Amino acid sequence: MTSEDAFRSEPQVLLSGLAYVESPRWHDGRLWFAHWGAGQIVAVDLDGVNELMGDGFPSLGWSMAWLPDGRLLVTGERLMRREPDGSMVQHADLSALSADWNEIVVDGRGNIYVNGGCDFDPGEGDPPGIIALITPDGSVRQVTDAIAFPNGMIVTPDNSTLIVAESFAGRLTAFDIVADGGLSNRRVWADGIRPDGISLDAEGAVWAQTAGNACVRVAEGGKALETIELDRSPFACMLGGPDGRTLFILAAEWRGIDKVDEALAARTGQVLTVRAPVPRAGWP
Repeated sequence: MTSEDAFRSEPQVLLSGLAYVESPRWHDGRLWFAHWGAGQIVAVDLDGVNELMGDGFPSLGWSMAWLPDGRLLVTGERLMRREPDGSMVQHADLSALSADWNEIVVDGRGNIYVNGGCDFDPGEGDPPGIIALITPDGSVRQVTDAIAFPNGMIVTPDNSTLIVAESFAGRLTAFDIVADGGLSNRRVWADGIRPDGISLDAEGAVWAQTAGNACVRVAEGGKALETIELDRSPFACMLGGPDGRTLFILAAEWRGIDKVDEALAARTGQVLTVRAPVPRAGWP
């Protein structure tokens, strides 16, 4: 059976009545996500049974990941870590690089990549987005710059490539990961889309977003392999489920940056599921 033959499902609503929903992660048998506007970290199973797992930040623009030892990391104004007793402590001091941090991914070697410098006014000159690296020994350094509103990031299963969504540039950008965790060989992986939160599958394709209300499975070079049309804006995609073939789409009505409070109050956020043709791969 081909991927095209396998891709038949329409999106099903798993959860609704949410504010903005972002940063989906399949972890420990459930989908975890950031409930922006509510300041909550929520987990939900495939039956729609959900549980509050902890607090995030009250603002928008934060994400989460896990260290290899299972401790939770949460981005925002600072990179925080949840200890076994539930306390939150600063994991690394990133204040010299940026005052806000958005997406995060931890690769198979324990290297942490976070991006910051998000700005809703693209302005002129080089964009302000950056990616920082925190290595397992705690050292911190910036590894690239000039990212046009950095968003979702993924790392390939062999730890050799990092792909970042450049939302304002309408493209996915890839880097080689060198031995010390640094990034090199910057290149366009796919363009002509409007990516936000992204997910990698075992055939090396990426689930991302288009400029319209759609999610697209795109191959390197930009060819669209599958498309899912929605009635609201998809904020993020994540493959998960017991076999890695449940595509979770987090979506809500986007009414513009000047109407965020109105949109949060409208509670149009949803967690949707679709049966995907190819299972998840890589990190997160």
